[in-house]
Amino acid sequence: MAMVDEPLYPIAVLIDELKNDDIQLRLNSIRRLSTIARALGEERTRKELIPFLSENNDDDDEVLLAMAEELGVFIPYVGGVEHAHVLLPPLETLCTVEETCVRDKAVESLCRIGSQMRESDLVDWFVPLVKRLAAGEWFTARVSACGLFHIAYSSAPEMLKAELRSIYSQLCQDDMPMVRRSAATNLGKFAATVESAYLKSDIMSIFDDLTQDDQDSVRLLAVEGCAALGKLLEPQDCVAHILPVIVNFSQDKSWRVRYMVANQLYELCEAVGPEPTRTDLVPAYVRLLRDNEAEVRIAAAGKVTKFCRILSPELSIQHILPCVKELSSDSSQHVRSALASVIMGMAPVLGKDATIEHLLPIFLSLLKDEFPDVRLNIISKLDQVNQVIGIDLLSQSLLPAIVELAEDRHWRVRLAIIEYIPLLASQLGIGFFDDKLGALCMQWLQDKVYSIRDAAANNLKRLAEEFGPEWAMQHIIPQVLDMTTSPHYLYRMTILRSISLLAPVMGSEITCSKLLPVVVTATKDRVPNIKFNVAKVLQSLIPIVDNSVVEKTIRPSLVELAEDPDVDVRFYANQALQSIDNVMMSG
Repeated sequence: MAMVDEPLYPIAVLIDELKNDDIQLRLNSIRRLSTIARALGEERTRKELIPFLSENNDDDDEVLLAMAEELGVFIPYVGGVEHAHVLLPPLETLCTVEETCVRDKAVESLCRIGSQMRESDLVDWFVPLVKRLAAGEWFTARVSACGLFHIAYSSAPEMLKAELRSIYSQLCQDDMPMVRRSAATNLGKFAATVESAYLKSDIMSIFDDLTQDDQDSVRLLAVEGCAALGKLLEPQDCVAHILPVIVNFSQDKSWRVRYMVANQLYELCEAVGPEPTRTDLVPAYVRLLRDNEAEVRIAAAGKVTKFCRILSPELSIQHILPCVKELSSDSSQHVRSALASVIMGMAPVLGKDATIEHLLPIFLSLLKDEFPDVRLNIISKLDQVNQVIGIDLLSQSLLPAIVELAEDRHWRVRLAIIEYIPLLASQLGIGFFDDKLGALCMQWLQDKVYSIRDAAANNLKRLAEEFGPEWAMQHIIPQVLDMTTSPHYLYRMTILRSISLLAPVMGSEITCSKLLPVVVTATKDRVPNIKFNVAKVLQSLIPIVDNSVVEKTIRPSLVELAEDPDVDVRFYANQALQSIDNVMMSG
């Protein structure tokens, strides 16, 4: 019945559902608002539905959040852009609720509607709404207002614009830190709509107030504003207004503010130009790299390559490298880890000679770090250094580290190193690989942890793709086949998995002559788990080998398995037989 009545869903039923005690029913009816609006038609939606929603004082945040989201896309259902203003009252109410995510969604929907409204309507309806919220008694309204100024400002006449700028300035000095935080967060968006004449006067004085706020949570949001404002101002104004602020922030008493500076600093270099970067920002960055708070050093270390890209190699070697050296033996393993994840990127920036002279010793000390993440981060970015200094220099120092990681007692470390083996193989070349890493790859197939054995099987496939079937025939297949008689059934399962992955790479001929006989032999295994995996592997080999082989070898083996006492073995054997029949029919 519901299907028939859907288009004519009466508003009375909606009202009942929205007042129902069951939250799920209330949520469903809110999510169906667009259907209801279509059934009511544009005029009744404006006159009945929207006023009802404005009065609906549901106390459940989930329902309010859904309503805030739905109303954002409601313009077509109220008669288009000329009637968009009717959607503002319910959203204005939602902007004042206590739950932050509801307010944020209501502000987002208001911005979406405001950006489509006609200029005259913005002045008549949207700007007064912003002013009401900004003067709201509760801080929640004032917090929401900050996010709407950038929509209201551009279409307002001159007098109103001045008023909006002064209201925003008051919000930045509000008694409640939450309001000041919101004003600091939205300053960049608002500044982007303000004319450049007022940018330097009004906006910069607002910005100065925020940067001197006594709450560190406000100051750290002002740091984000630095980058946004830096992009809007001319370089010379940027140097005059933003640079001193950043330099002060980099010495702020709150580590959270310094942390934000460390994250944002390289963006500001672009805004202020090369000269001030050298004289003011490099010393500030060096201070952050040597900060007494580990979190700040982590953020600064993570940006070291980006920062060096902006500077000349000479400056990097002179100022940044000494700090990098210190960080490589930092007392915090997380700082060393952050450094290890980006330091490789410095090689192309510094060039071959500087890399060999300055960076290589740092790489080597990080490769010997007792914390596995640090060593892994270095190995995972190897290709960047390899391009600069060549593999010979690297390989001598790399091997001990790789071998150590390959046998690390943490299985996640062993897993991560397996992931990098194909990359290392392509960088190091066949000869080096065979000598040093080949044995490791086989050793992993018999690891105690399943994830490692599975990754090791995948690794063999990727190596076969990298070095080609002939190489695999010599170096992988014999060793894999030797393991098929392993006394432990879990290791025999890994071998089956390896065979199913290698077969497509090796091609039909090798599969038939070398791999298939091993799988067929395994049908006689005494462990049911092995047998039903054999059935799966045989099914995966069907598309690889010729039909004659399927009929002569694979089908008889599967028929035998289909009569096994174990139900799972029978199931998978029959599934494989079914797939043979499908192939034959389509062929």
